[in-house]
Amino acid sequence: TVEVEARSLPMELSEKGGVENNGFVQNEAFEDKETDTSSEEEMPKPCSIDVDPVAVEETLLKPYAGMPKEVLLQFSSQACYRVTREILFWLIIAGSIALVCATIAIIALSPRCLDWWQASPIYQIYPRSFKDSNMDGNGDLKGIQEKLDHITYLNIKTVWITSFFKSPLKDLGYGAEDFYDIDPIFGSMRDFENLIAAIHDRGLKVIMDLIPNHTSDKHRWFQLSRNRTGKYTDYYIWQDCTQAAGSVIPPNNWVSVFGNSSWQFDDMRKQCYFHQFGKEQPDLNFRNLAVQQEIQDIIEFWLGKGVDGFSLGAVKFLLEATHLRDEPPVNKSQNGESITAYSQLYHDYTTTQVGLHDIIRGFRHTMNQFSREPGRYRFMGTDDDEKEDIEATMMYYGTTFIQEADFPLNFNLINMKNLSGNSIFEAVDLWMKNMPAGKWPNWAVGSPNAARISTRIGKEYVNVMNMLLLTLPGTPVTYYGEEIGMENIVSENVSEEHVNSGPVVVTLPEKSPMQWDGEVNAGFTEGNSSWLPVNSDYQSVNVEVQSTLPNSTLSLYRALTSLRNNELPMNRGWMCHIWNDSDVFAYVREIDGLDRVFMMVLNFGQESTVDLKAIVPNLPSEAVVRLSTHFSNAGEVVNTKVIKTEMGEGLVLEYKTAKPVHTMEAFQGKCFVAEKACYSKAFDLLYKNC
Repeated sequence: TVEVEARSLPMELSEKGGVENNGFVQNEAFEDKETDTSSEEEMPKPCSIDVDPVAVEETLLKPYAGMPKEVLLQFSSQACYRVTREILFWLIIAGSIALVCATIAIIALSPRCLDWWQASPIYQIYPRSFKDSNMDGNGDLKGIQEKLDHITYLNIKTVWITSFFKSPLKDLGYGAEDFYDIDPIFGSMRDFENLIAAIHDRGLKVIMDLIPNHTSDKHRWFQLSRNRTGKYTDYYIWQDCTQAAGSVIPPNNWVSVFGNSSWQFDDMRKQCYFHQFGKEQPDLNFRNLAVQQEIQDIIEFWLGKGVDGFSLGAVKFLLEATHLRDEPPVNKSQNGESITAYSQLYHDYTTTQVGLHDIIRGFRHTMNQFSREPGRYRFMGTDDDEKEDIEATMMYYGTTFIQEADFPLNFNLINMKNLSGNSIFEAVDLWMKNMPAGKWPNWAVGSPNAARISTRIGKEYVNVMNMLLLTLPGTPVTYYGEEIGMENIVSENVSEEHVNSGPVVVTLPEKSPMQWDGEVNAGFTEGNSSWLPVNSDYQSVNVEVQSTLPNSTLSLYRALTSLRNNELPMNRGWMCHIWNDSDVFAYVREIDGLDRVFMMVLNFGQESTVDLKAIVPNLPSEAVVRLSTHFSNAGEVVNTKVIKTEMGEGLVLEYKTAKPVHTMEAFQGKCFVAEKACYSKAFDLLYKNC
């Protein structure tokens, strides 16, 4: 064969100095063998041809696919192949090193990604008023699951469900009878597990309420403590009381949040127990380490169920001074016996005591144990309204080295005593200037314990308040129904028969049922009645109607959440305050490296005209209306020297500039950034060292 002949060539060449042509010898030999095996003499002799061996070798030995190692080695040592191979080798090494260095550089220079609790607004649900699934007139967990599509429709990815623990429903469920169970009015533990699964299947997160300060007086711990049973004896705060003339004299002048003495005599134990809230809600003794461990066990239980975070309420009340001294009165001339209201005392001994933040750090440590899995960070917020003491509020952030809450809830926009451009500025500036460096802000304009926007400040300001909420830096919190502009129900329509929980010590008008459509009971329930009356405006103020109207409160809300989610300057850029007066509050959102800037001009007073070009150097003479509370204005071009706004009107203007406001000397001290990032247009990525 050809391979055999090729291999025989070097041998014949070396012996004869030529090539012997045996190309047909085997065939001829085969034929001769059949005819005459004795006629070797007659066979033609092979002829020899003189050939240059070097030329033959060069002709025959060429690289080919599948060549054996012996042949390959003959070529590998040749200069042309060796040099090429070395060049490729060093190129690969250099490329690998460059890739590793680039990866390290990108990681080192990249800003921290926003976590889930920063990237999305939070939607707060009062479960009893959201959706009734079983026609008993009370909202429940299955009802929330039925309406999860509404959450995604709003471009929101975090749901906050207020208290649903088993409870006698005094204070509407905030005094738990069992922290490990669901109140039957809301469903079962299986309903909760199904809800968690449905929330996570949609890529959403869920936060739940936990008020560790107190329990219900029906709680097993309290019943055992009344009997002085084992370790439960000191689970609550007990003190001897003085009895005189058939009445009980409390240990001191401490007053409950709801008024009157915060001490209640117990006939079984023959002592007084302490309660910061209602007498049906005895305070736990957090100086008892066993109590702290109980709460940590509760947190672990619900985290194990799949909860993504907690809002811890009433935490400033966790500790009280052990010396039991009277608290100083606000009016020193007031007779001590006449003090019955919470506001009449300075609460130096019953709030924010030494050791409080150590307890909160313990809760944070428990949360962190469940945050080790990538993408499963567990959020912790604190729901305590310090109002006048902003420094006390900021302490809940923790320190640079010791973390506590991811953020304490911010009620500045709710607590404003009057509405104006100046008051809005003061509320925003107060938080941003006092917030520790590197921390994350948050904002709320509604809550279960405050009148709704339209009732508190007027219908005409609902849209502009939502625009403020969703364009400020940080995490916005929306209370259910604010996205459609729901109002409080009339207080006279609320009675004990609607509540079925005895004397009511909390407000109810802002907890009316969610208005889904124009059908009977606003689509909240298919039953004959609801636990609270539905607002009379439900036929026009509801989700179904507003979802079809391009100029509705709901449509604007969705447009704002979409803008916040999709525009870099809106979700993590600088915020610079540029103007405020009695009517207007104006600010910009911008990010380093991006020439596109958003400017908000929000009217919280009367019709106004402002010349922002005279205020901001290098401001372009024109800007485009990206969004407006008046939808017809979207896309229009406005003159920045003459920006007109009507009462309650809000504008999101967009313009381009090479000179962002936060770099201007005139605005130093007026600009804030929480998670600083810079944009590289060339690489379309963010980096942090600008």
